[in-house]
Amino acid sequence: MRCVVVGATGYVGSRLVPELLDRGHTVRAGARSPAKLADAPWRHRVEVVAADVTDAGQIAAALAGQDVLYYLVHSLHHRDFVERDRAAAHTVAAAARQAGVRRIIYLGGISPVGEQLSPHLASRAEVGRILTESGVPTVVLQAAVIIGSGSASFEMLRYLTERLPVMVTPRWVHTRVQPIAIQDVLYYLTRTADLVPAEVSRGFDIGGPEVLTYWEMMKRYAAVAGLPRRVVIPVPLLTPWLSAQWVNLVTPVPHSIAVPLISSLIHEVRCHDRDLATYVPDPARGLTDFDQAVALALARIREAAVPPNWSRAGIAVGEPQPPSDPLPMDPDWSGGTVYQDVRELPTTADAGQLWRAIEAVSSEYGWRPLPLAWSPSGWIDRLVGGAGGRGRRQLPRGPRVGEVLGWWRVEDVEQPRRLRLRPRLPLPGRAWLELSAVPDAEGAEGAQGAQGAQGAVYRQRAIFEPHGLAGHVGWKALAALHGAALGRMARGIVDLAEHPVPAEQPQVSTEQPSVPAEQLSVSTERPSASAGKPW
Repeated sequence: MRCVVVGATGYVGSRLVPELLDRGHTVRAGARSPAKLADAPWRHRVEVVAADVTDAGQIAAALAGQDVLYYLVHSLHHRDFVERDRAAAHTVAAAARQAGVRRIIYLGGISPVGEQLSPHLASRAEVGRILTESGVPTVVLQAAVIIGSGSASFEMLRYLTERLPVMVTPRWVHTRVQPIAIQDVLYYLTRTADLVPAEVSRGFDIGGPEVLTYWEMMKRYAAVAGLPRRVVIPVPLLTPWLSAQWVNLVTPVPHSIAVPLISSLIHEVRCHDRDLATYVPDPARGLTDFDQAVALALARIREAAVPPNWSRAGIAVGEPQPPSDPLPMDPDWSGGTVYQDVRELPTTADAGQLWRAIEAVSSEYGWRPLPLAWSPSGWIDRLVGGAGGRGRRQLPRGPRVGEVLGWWRVEDVEQPRRLRLRPRLPLPGRAWLELSAVPDAEGAEGAQGAQGAQGAVYRQRAIFEPHGLAGHVGWKALAALHGAALGRMARGIVDLAEHPVPAEQPQVSTEQPSVPAEQLSVSTERPSASAGKPW
């Protein structure tokens, strides 16, 4: 079946496309800015088209020759989102009718019955009505909070719970909702493409197996994430508007998105019916419960928040990516906070010499040129009773996966290019240190020595994913110490590569290498990947 996904760069759209492909459909991915799909892992498997919902010509071209239209667009980030979404729905409905599309599928929100809806929920309901009245059979799937990395509602839950051990909250923390995992949302979206009978045109509520209050979700998130028990103090005087300001202060979720979402939290949003089961049975594996959905959402760090070519632990290149994982198209504020420090130093040594210097850290000889780079971590480790600088040993060959190198353990080795380490000492979060030797083909002239050596680039990447408030505070408090340590280590490895010490002369000078400070490149701050000095 030929499917066009309008809103393919969005949270749901970017995850729906590969699911449709895996079910054998032909997919056309429509986006207002097609360039944003350049890094999509499925980009080479689809046709990418411009699909600005305010441009009737683009929408008509995007829908031409398609069987099913997935409409996954909303304008929450605009102040006038109600008017924008209304106009866009009319444009898309008319284009779908003229193009002969056989079905429209729209993901909206559950609307409480008999209540005056918030602008956000009222707009979602209005868009669903416009599409249903288009003359094209339309399925409107209505969901509450979607649990998955990148979902705005889930990100607010994540940041509030992780950053605030004690929370002063309004009464909406006791509002009941029926959250649903992103993989279950995608299950229903893909199965309604060939819904029988074809003339079915209506809305269906979808939800997970549990109805929970926001307070219960916060407590259970903390338990799954391994955080201490959270304390919530409800304050009835906090209005939704004031709550949105507070959420905006504590979390990186944009104010324009937080305000309409928070204003909807006064409504109880849970399924009123299970009529969809008449046409689409529940997944054979069963619906995903809240704890499992959170665990899946926390399984991976945000790949786009780390430097290019960083290999995420536990997932192989080319392996299918679960929909609960972060994606490169997700906004900067999603996927949790990841601090990073990136340094690059050109060297006149070739890549082989540089790799041998990196390997030298696996032997007693290799640690000597870098005493200040490693000793701060050793001091910290000793204070907490860890391995510290003890346990070093002479190795006759390079490091191997699983080996212990002082207070580090080798997680991955790609000889002769990359060594990735993880700390053995207990930290309030997850940390990685990657050391790479990269041939400097492009900058060979600048890096050439007197003998015409090609040169190389030393890359050092430190990443820290904080766990709770202690992780954030710890990173900030020890920033200067870590920066000095890893800065000296980077310069020391480059100096060792350029001036290797003969085996019969193990004594190495600790004189400061003469590498210009301008050659260091450190990442800039962003909401989900704030720059800082390494842990």
